[in-house]
Amino acid sequence: MSKKQRLLEAATYLFATKGFKDTSMAELAKMTGTAGGTVFYHFKTKEDLYLAVLEDVKIRLVEAFESYFEGKTFTSGFERVERAIELYLYQVGVHEYRFRLLHRQYPYALAQENDDCRKLLEDIYSCLTDLFDRAITIGKHDGSIVETANRKTALIIFSMVDGVVRLNTYNLYHAATLIEELTNACRKVLAPPHSEE
Repeated sequence: MSKKQRLLEAATYLFATKGFKDTSMAELAKMTGTAGGTVFYHFKTKEDLYLAVLEDVKIRLVEAFESYFEGKTFTSGFERVERAIELYLYQVGVHEYRFRLLHRQYPYALAQENDDCRKLLEDIYSCLTDLFDRAITIGKHDGSIVETANRKTALIIFSMVDGVVRLNTYNLYHAATLIEELTNACRKVLAPPHSEE
């Protein structure tokens, strides 16, 4: 792992656990065994570092989700929705601090005044919503999913799943225990009337 990537990994952890305000560049340098000057060589300001972390989050999450679905076939679009839910909950464990970072308030406050931050957040959430949008498109074609407005419905499904993940992030409920309930809720929203139990 390169020195810059080590800095990004450590900064992700610090920003996710301590927040933007309470994370210092000196602490980052100490945590990674890097000279302060090296940190500033790679990232001129703490905000630049934060944006680089968000860019890294985007890259890592997009890679994780796209590599899972690449070349896989499913019996139906609805099965793909089910796998997307399972994958999302699994990736929360693998990328815990990346999701924690996304569940903090700061990136959304920064996005109000920083177009780069806003674009990064839009890209991340677009990728995550695409998981469900693609499955809905396939399901509409194969009959496993009712005729619906793809993007809006994908946003609703994504919001349900991410809402459960947020409970996990805040240590209020273990998200993985709700896979069956999430799948059943999605079935009620997506399944054609003749296929509901």
